[in-house]
Amino acid sequence: MPQHSQPPQATQNYSRRLESAIARSPRSRSPAHARKAARGARVVDSRSGDRLFNQSVEKAFAVLAAFSAERRVQGLAEIAAATRLTAGSAQRCVHTLVELGYLRRVARLHGWALTAKTLDIGYPYLAGHTLLEQATMHLADLNHATGESVSLSEPDGVEMVFIARFPSHKRFFIHMSVGRRLPMYCTAAGRAYLSALPRAEVRAMLERSTLRKLTTHTLHDIPRIIDIIDAARELGYAWANQECYLGDLTIGAPIIGKGGLPVAAVNLSGPTSRWTLDQLRERLAPLLLETARAASARATTG
Repeated sequence: MPQHSQPPQATQNYSRRLESAIARSPRSRSPAHARKAARGARVVDSRSGDRLFNQSVEKAFAVLAAFSAERRVQGLAEIAAATRLTAGSAQRCVHTLVELGYLRRVARLHGWALTAKTLDIGYPYLAGHTLLEQATMHLADLNHATGESVSLSEPDGVEMVFIARFPSHKRFFIHMSVGRRLPMYCTAAGRAYLSALPRAEVRAMLERSTLRKLTTHTLHDIPRIIDIIDAARELGYAWANQECYLGDLTIGAPIIGKGGLPVAAVNLSGPTSRWTLDQLRERLAPLLLETARAASARATTG
C-alpha cells in the first residue's frame, strides 16, 4: 500500500512554535491594551445568515486591520488575540498573506509586519476619486495662501478619514498621513460635516460615538458638542481647540454635494505657537469658506 508522506520537519516545528506562542498568549489584557487592539482590528463577526458572505475574506482583512501605528509588528499570538481567530485560522491567514506579499516576516522581533503592497488596496480608490481631483487645486491654493496645513476628509461611520493632505510650509509638529481616522465629535472637520446634516441625525451619530477625552481639552458631552455644531451651521464652519492633539488648532467647513448633503470637509490647522483660536478664526476662516464653496460648486456640477 502507498505510504502517506509525513509533513516536512520544518513545517512540524513551525506548527509547534505557533501552538506554543498561542498558549503563552495572556488570557486577559489590561484595559489600555484592549482599547489599542480594538482600534487596530476589526473583530471577526461572522454573518451566519448570509449565504454569500465569505468568512475567509473577512478573516484576512481582520488580520490586516490588526496592525496599526502602535502595533506595527505582531506575533501570531497577538494577531490571534486581536482578531479573535483560532490558532489555526491565524496561521493560515498569516501564511497566505505572506505568500501574496501583504505581510513580511520580521525575524528579529519574532513577528510580522505589513508591506508596501497593502497600499495597492487603497490606492485605486484615491486615484479614481472625482471629488479629490476636483478639489485639489482649491486645497493647494488655500495651503499656499495661508502657509498652514490643509486637509480633505470624508466620513466613514462616525469618523472622518483623511484622503488628501497639504502640509504647512512652516515647522509643524503633527504628522497626519492620508488614511488617518479621527472622530467626528472632537474634530473641526467632523463637526463641519455634521453641521450640514439634520439636527436629529447629528444627535443620533453622536450617540453612536464613543465619547472620550483624547486631551485635556476634548469636549465629550453631547449638549456642548451640539452647541458648537449649531454655531457652525450658522457660520458655515466649525472649530476645535486642541481636542485631538495638544497644540493643534483647527477650523473646518463642509463640502456640499448633489442633493444638498455633505460629502466631505476641508480642514485647516495651525499650531498654538503661531496662532490663538480667535486669530485663526478671524483671519483664515474667510479663506477656508471660499475654498469650501469652490469645492462644493465643483462637487455639485461634476
